[in-house]
Amino acid sequence: MAIRDDFEEVAGQVRLALQRFALVVLVVAAFAAMLIGKADTVLVENARVLALDLASPALEAIARPVAVANRTIADLKEFATLREENARLREENTRLLAWQTAARRLENENTRLRELANFREGPEASFITARIVGDSVSAYVRGALLNVGRKAGVEPGQAVVTGEGLAGRVAEVGDNSARVLFVTDVNSRLPVQVERTRERAILAGDNSALMRLTLAQTLQGVQRGDRIVTSGHGGSFPVGIPVGEVVQTESGSVKVRPFADFSRLEFVRVVDYGVTGLVSTGSSTPAAAPKGH
Repeated sequence: MAIRDDFEEVAGQVRLALQRFALVVLVVAAFAAMLIGKADTVLVENARVLALDLASPALEAIARPVAVANRTIADLKEFATLREENARLREENTRLLAWQTAARRLENENTRLRELANFREGPEASFITARIVGDSVSAYVRGALLNVGRKAGVEPGQAVVTGEGLAGRVAEVGDNSARVLFVTDVNSRLPVQVERTRERAILAGDNSALMRLTLAQTLQGVQRGDRIVTSGHGGSFPVGIPVGEVVQTESGSVKVRPFADFSRLEFVRVVDYGVTGLVSTGSSTPAAAPKGH
């Protein structure tokens, strides 16, 4: 009992001495380490390398579970994303199958109706690809100059189309050039129809970004989003060439935005649908697929 009391007393004195001189000891140790580092850099470098060698296995052992956990979390996130993507693709596939069924039914019905009506296709269309080499866009004119002319088979009245739809018609032709009158020009008057209701109308340009639709009967049936296509009347173009989309039906007027983006036109197609002139007898034959030459 007395020995234990003596030991605790000695331990308390040593602990008290360490607490008093701990700061001094740490300063002296740091100063000694600095002196050793200045005096023998090779020794310090070897000690640091040895410490890294001893610590590397431990750090690697600690890092492996962390890396595995990170990969597991990433795989779980990817799995959840794949499930959502799979569900979306299944839903989209179902919609596409429904559209495919409807398209096949309409194709079969169209074939039977053609046979019943003894329908004959119109003349096969051909086209020439042309580059726009100049434009005539101003407050009074909406048009462009093409680098092809009569020598390439271009004639007045032929359609000028882009990948989106009708851009205009050929107004004047030279031997190696042609002038295009855009559908937005104030002098442009185009017989069209509302694709949804089949109601016929006249589409007029006014030198702005939008065109004005003048209906022969009423404005009641036209809605925003309706597609406007050529009607085939007047002998200018066949039926069904896309022209634009209705974007405004307020204030007693119908405004149509053209499908063609005139601000980015560089190449166009001059299409010959086999129609001679702009004032010949109208044709209600659907436009056949153009064939290049």
